[in-house]
Amino acid sequence: MTQKPFKKDPKKDLPKNKKPTQKPKKPTTPHFYGTHAIKAILNTRPMDAKALFVQSYDNHHNDNHDEIIALATSLGVSVQTAQKDTLTELCGSPQHQGVVLSARSRPMLDESELDSLAGQDNAVFLILDQITDPHNFGACLRTASAMGVTAVIVPRHQSVGLTPTVAKVSVGGSDAVPVVAVTNLARCLEKLKSAGVFVFGTALDESAKPLQACDFGGKVAIVMGSEGDGMRRLTGELCDTLVYIPMTDSPDRPQSLNVSVATGMVLWEVFRSR
Repeated sequence: MTQKPFKKDPKKDLPKNKKPTQKPKKPTTPHFYGTHAIKAILNTRPMDAKALFVQSYDNHHNDNHDEIIALATSLGVSVQTAQKDTLTELCGSPQHQGVVLSARSRPMLDESELDSLAGQDNAVFLILDQITDPHNFGACLRTASAMGVTAVIVPRHQSVGLTPTVAKVSVGGSDAVPVVAVTNLARCLEKLKSAGVFVFGTALDESAKPLQACDFGGKVAIVMGSEGDGMRRLTGELCDTLVYIPMTDSPDRPQSLNVSVATGMVLWEVFRSR
């Protein structure tokens, strides 16, 4: 009777202390997405860009992509075409607008930079106390960039970083406005105050003033609290003045604003009053 050939089990031939070869891990380099975010990276820090992936189209042409491709090519960045699903897999979002860029993340500035920033005439700082949602953070950075904020300050360990989602939502604002990460927010506030910066904190408090009644001249800092809890107690105690945004007094309407919306309203009033 003919016997079937014996098949070796490759796992049995491995040394006991050695595991089977695993599949290579997905690259850890962040993949940024969206036309505005990618243009901002290529224009402000091209040395961080590694490869551009552009969606391949069968039946139409995208002029906006041509501009990005030309910019990347002029900077020596590798350009490759890919299917839409591949781009979605790379960046983790279907909202990529047909372009994905492999690039290093932008590092936040160290708090040692505060001295020179606070020395600027009429400096305006936006301080975000424990904002952990990337969409809210990105929207705040977008507004801060548009309003000409000197710098955005965040806690180093209790805030979302400058992620690809933040860059996409900020439409390039995360690469336009300086972002400073501080270890101790209370100490940072004291440092700003010693440099002549007047600190306003936003809060629904009996002692708070209506936004339009405040004088925002000179060097100022605006503190916005987290999405759920607002400013921390010590942060609020270190503010020179508490302010609030007047809203409707209708009992059947919620008196609540998303932190990014509130940030936009406060910053608009700051620059309008100047």
